[in-house]
Amino acid sequence: MWTLGAHRRGELWETTAVPEIRQQAADIARSILCAARTDSAPAVAADTPVVVASPPSARVRHRTGCTVWLTGLPSAGKSSVARELATRLRSEGHRVEVLDGDEMRSSLSTGLGFSREDRDTHVRRVGMVAEVLARNGVIALVPVIAPYRANRESVRLRHDLARIPYLEIHVAAPVEVCSVRDVKGLYAKQAAGAIKGLTGVDDPYEAPERPDLRLHTHREPVSVSADGIHLMLTERGLI
Repeated sequence: MWTLGAHRRGELWETTAVPEIRQQAADIARSILCAARTDSAPAVAADTPVVVASPPSARVRHRTGCTVWLTGLPSAGKSSVARELATRLRSEGHRVEVLDGDEMRSSLSTGLGFSREDRDTHVRRVGMVAEVLARNGVIALVPVIAPYRANRESVRLRHDLARIPYLEIHVAAPVEVCSVRDVKGLYAKQAAGAIKGLTGVDDPYEAPERPDLRLHTHREPVSVSADGIHLMLTERGLI
């Protein structure tokens, strides 16, 4: 198992990744950080000196950021759990960002397809954004399929080398349940022959062998799954 450690804050990471990918990731992370700071800033006149005391519930309590990667099949409940957890953490005063896989594909990974190479590139890019956010004290929740074990481990290793806490959460709903949920209609399209390469059906999904936490979202409500991650963050001193 991986040992959590402290990390250097307020600086970008060193990497051997392609420079333009690194720059894209840094730019997106900066825009998220800037937006968060702007949203939380009080609106006052420029010439009015004022000291704003935040209520306890609005204060940022954690001293470090971290990345929480939720991996699992399409429609397993990754995004639902991440957003439920994000709402709870924000209500407690933590800085949180959800890096949804589809949203990242429409920005950071525009133009990438679903070949193994493109999937690996997408995961690497999202991992870089999460790393920058975590380095700057944000809890980055990442509901991204990331089907290949080696690719996920490379993201973990980068966080390990940068001494940034990283948790891998396996959202372990079986394909039979996911195909019934079919939130985006992907399973129906695959069955009709409209699409190919659906993860877990006609494209591989390599489930984590030793995740930090495994959630059975087909047996428990979203709130209970979110509680499980929240408890782990608490026990590891990350919130």
